[in-house]
Amino acid sequence: MAVLIVSACARPTGRPYEPPPADCIDEWIDASPSETASGAALENMGYSIQVGAFSHLENAVRLENILETRGIDAYYFRHESGLFKVRFGNHADYRSARHAAEQLQTQGLIGNFFIVIPTSYAAAQLHNTHTGGLRAELVRTARSFLGVPYRWGGTDCENGFDCSGLTMVCYRLNGLNLPRVSRNQFKSGHWIPKSKLQPGDLVFFATNGGKRVSHVGMYIGDNRFIHAPRTGKTVRIEKLSHPFFSKTYMGGRTYL
Repeated sequence: MAVLIVSACARPTGRPYEPPPADCIDEWIDASPSETASGAALENMGYSIQVGAFSHLENAVRLENILETRGIDAYYFRHESGLFKVRFGNHADYRSARHAAEQLQTQGLIGNFFIVIPTSYAAAQLHNTHTGGLRAELVRTARSFLGVPYRWGGTDCENGFDCSGLTMVCYRLNGLNLPRVSRNQFKSGHWIPKSKLQPGDLVFFATNGGKRVSHVGMYIGDNRFIHAPRTGKTVRIEKLSHPFFSKTYMGGRTYL
């Protein structure tokens, strides 16, 4: 990733979650002062570079790590083909995206590449239609990670797939530039009451007690959300009504 930022997710031992290590505290944000405030709107993604077609997750993680060491904001995902691919960059035009890719190719860091154009994203294709279509795509993307023992390339506290990484990837793959860390995800969009949540909205929790947000997931409807629990666990679905999540719930944000 362009900036190494520790995970917002706490780790469970003996209960669903326990406080994150001290070096993760900078990720937290006190939710109480502005829980009903409106934040910045999300920008549409520009031109991105896509590489790889890996059958093994470890190879995608390795490539992401290589790009990360070069200060490149990269993330991997499971394609509908079942293969893992890596995507990075957010360029204003096709020429600059291709130039960046060709430089990396010349250095031997990547092989064949594909330029993802802005109009190919769901956010662009569904721009003039009801947002329900985009919400469905966000949920479909999140569901594609279910069961994946995701490792976020070493950018989180313990080399695991952190919760804000999951939500960020789901939005960016659909053309909306959601910030990388939960602190900024919470500051973006608009506050929405629990009773008004719609699929694709994000739900935030204070898993360490108090009112500091430390975990995030994507609401998928029917009182359920998808999240990345912790290192060693797979992406899964939980119920908002679960006693732990009900107690630690800090609010929802909508970006559509």
